[in-house]
Amino acid sequence: MRSQVVIVGAGPAGLMLGRLLELAGVDAVILERKSADYVLGRIRAGVLEQGSMDLMDRAQAGQRMHQEGLIHQGVELSFDGDGQRIDFAALIGRHVMVYGQTEVTRDLMVARQATTIYEAEDVELHDFDGNPFVTYRQGGLTHRIDCTFIAGCDGYHGVARRSVPAAALTTFERVYPFGWLGVLVDRPPVAHELIYAHHARGFALCSQRSPTRSRYYVQVPADEKVEAWSDSRFWDELRIRLNPATAEALQTGASIEKSIAPLRSFVAEPLRFGRLFLAGDAAHIVPPTGAKGLNLAMSDVAALADALIDFFGEHSVAGIDAYSAKVLSRIWKAERFSWWMTSLLHTFPETGAFGRRIQRAEFDYLAGSVAAQQSLAENYTGLPT
Repeated sequence: MRSQVVIVGAGPAGLMLGRLLELAGVDAVILERKSADYVLGRIRAGVLEQGSMDLMDRAQAGQRMHQEGLIHQGVELSFDGDGQRIDFAALIGRHVMVYGQTEVTRDLMVARQATTIYEAEDVELHDFDGNPFVTYRQGGLTHRIDCTFIAGCDGYHGVARRSVPAAALTTFERVYPFGWLGVLVDRPPVAHELIYAHHARGFALCSQRSPTRSRYYVQVPADEKVEAWSDSRFWDELRIRLNPATAEALQTGASIEKSIAPLRSFVAEPLRFGRLFLAGDAAHIVPPTGAKGLNLAMSDVAALADALIDFFGEHSVAGIDAYSAKVLSRIWKAERFSWWMTSLLHTFPETGAFGRRIQRAEFDYLAGSVAAQQSLAENYTGLPT
């Protein structure tokens, strides 16, 4: 079998890249080691920047997003109960949309007409410095796809980045000493916009998936076990970390999903190795505090799609040559913002009382400075691609 591009990974990054190439007439096969049902079962956040919304429209997959997505004109930040709303619309004239990553994935699956091969086992990348090909097993048989380029969109633990010789790759990482314990519940959200809360006991986030389904998080130690948290313990802890009015308005219920997500910052450099490109979580991880993970993946594959379309349509190598440096510039800005949000809103026991006073001073500066609020709004809603 032959394809112009083989995309490894059928998450939103791989599916978006495949769809953009498909619409441009570039042949692209997607390989995914899990089943389609498994991919759709992943529970992920979904705060979309304007650029990601525009990309869904470009992929002709945005109709349901516009019907069901929730426009947010701002977010609420609080510190020990003192609140400050960041009004995106008033500050910079932009907004974001809450639309779950699972729904983005579903819409891209439905839109895609080209070949996606699920349950492709033992995927291996070969000769990406010369004449690349990919092998995989399915049904007890080994299959081979020859191609011109390989796009690694298979996540942090995927085969694409692991296939790169260690000497060719530089990685940067910070692992945080805490995670987010998240609960999904079929109850109306406590507020119509997201609430980010700092408390001496730890961070909390009030988020949502729809007008009737809510997602809540509390900061827990990195080695915490989800089994230690009953629903009642979770709700009690969440209320403590919110201001009294919000805590009083909170509607609780039986969780329909409960999990702990570790937090890390990670970047790999460069992102091109001959005819192999890395994109999305294969290239970088950000803490979820700044809502950047999905959006960074989307901006990666938008740039990669344009580069590959130019190569096959115009025989130009300018885009593929510039890809790594171009997207890394945006990646590091998003890493900075996600680190800053994480540093402001979480508790770091090792910093002690001095660290908390610095965080309080940072919050007070933000609350009193229009320029600081504009900076937050600009970064949260998405820097230019």
